[in-house]
Amino acid sequence: MKLVNQMKKVIDFLELINEKAGKLVSWAAILLVIVISIDVILRYLFQFTYIWIVEIEIYLFGVLFLLAAGYTFKHGKHVRVDVFYTKLSKRGKAIIDLIGGLLFLLPWCYIVISSSWKYAHSSFLIKEGSAQAGGLPALYLLKFSVVLGFTLLLIQALASILKAIDIIINHRN
Repeated sequence: MKLVNQMKKVIDFLELINEKAGKLVSWAAILLVIVISIDVILRYLFQFTYIWIVEIEIYLFGVLFLLAAGYTFKHGKHVRVDVFYTKLSKRGKAIIDLIGGLLFLLPWCYIVISSSWKYAHSSFLIKEGSAQAGGLPALYLLKFSVVLGFTLLLIQALASILKAIDIIINHRN
């Protein structure tokens, strides 16, 4: 019983991280709408735009997409092929979630985090900026968002795996 309570606390803590991150990064959607609106007004009313505005759109979209991945997974809103999954019992779904998490999600998160860390770190060391004249500096921030996004997804994957183990061990249907 004590182990179950500790596992529940760990799951709750891991999920709280993604809940907070998801709520925080949701503001990027509002900023993205504002920036795109400004860009549209500049383009269609004044027939020009700034490259840095376009790059801000790209940065915001990337940050929104990447940093919300764990939150999306937490709430079961990710893409899934539910041909058989929906017909399974809660325990059957937990077995699928456990196998998928251990065989696919954890290794994929590790591969992306380790490879993108090197990529982002190298970018930071050379203070990489936009290749476009008038573009944004600090391209490495966008590259580090890949690391952070997949770290948040990894955290949620661990919570999902622990939930699945809890369901399987405690025979919850």
